[in-house]
Amino acid sequence: MSVTPKPAGGVGMDWTSMGLALLLMLAIIGIGWYMFGMTNIFYALLAIIVGGALIGFGVHFVPVGGAPAAMGQAPGIATGVAMLAGGAGLAGLFGGAWAADLGLGVACAAGAVGGALMMAITCMFVNVIYVYAMGIPAASGKAKVDPITGDTQTEFKSQGTEGHGLPFVSFVGGVVGGFLGGLGGTLIYWVLLKWVYVDRLLSSALGAPLTADVTPIAVSLAGMFAIGLFLVNAVLAAYNITGTIEGPHDPKFARWPRAVVATAVASAVCGIVAIAIVAV
Repeated sequence: MSVTPKPAGGVGMDWTSMGLALLLMLAIIGIGWYMFGMTNIFYALLAIIVGGALIGFGVHFVPVGGAPAAMGQAPGIATGVAMLAGGAGLAGLFGGAWAADLGLGVACAAGAVGGALMMAITCMFVNVIYVYAMGIPAASGKAKVDPITGDTQTEFKSQGTEGHGLPFVSFVGGVVGGFLGGLGGTLIYWVLLKWVYVDRLLSSALGAPLTADVTPIAVSLAGMFAIGLFLVNAVLAAYNITGTIEGPHDPKFARWPRAVVATAVASAVCGIVAIAIVAV
């Protein structure tokens, strides 16, 4: 009897399924173009797909250790992928929403910095706890040398563990992941708010007279769908990672193309629904 090991890294890509998924996404884009033409609503759908792909890609940078990290037996933050990515995304969304009236560029920059700042603070305090409360150094279990600093890792790794703490490359990966997640989430929020809900609520029977202030309704709808899309994409990326990941140097990072395709397709499906509730 033989046991087939689980695929590591990018091994095991199902290119047929990915191709079918891409065809589904193109079909949804075609439906959007047929229904709305080359308008801001159609561009919003494209932006939602891009934002979802950024979220799915960014999640793979985030160092997640789960329960083993809590016991000092694996590098990363002691929580799940979806929860950690969701926290970074929500922090970014708050920053982007605050700056929404300042334009797309400023809002996305604020959201990206918000997500990156949340992850930077989290990673810093995680290492403070590891070093000063648990008495263990940061050591990678997936690299003999830190790809950024060149510091050796093996002699600091305890026997019987996959490493522990947050090596510098994992810290940087967390900040990059938070940046991309905040950027993608804010992009989704902004285009739904400015290009879809405000305009359509003012011009449709769903909104009351044109003199009414529809901003609270538009903000609520955009916020709910942006948060929902972020969680959908974070969970898909979590299933792709399957467990823990140290960051961009981890072999599992090579799986990101599969997650980007899945999150882009999921964002297309959710995006067309988010747009259709007011645009159809």
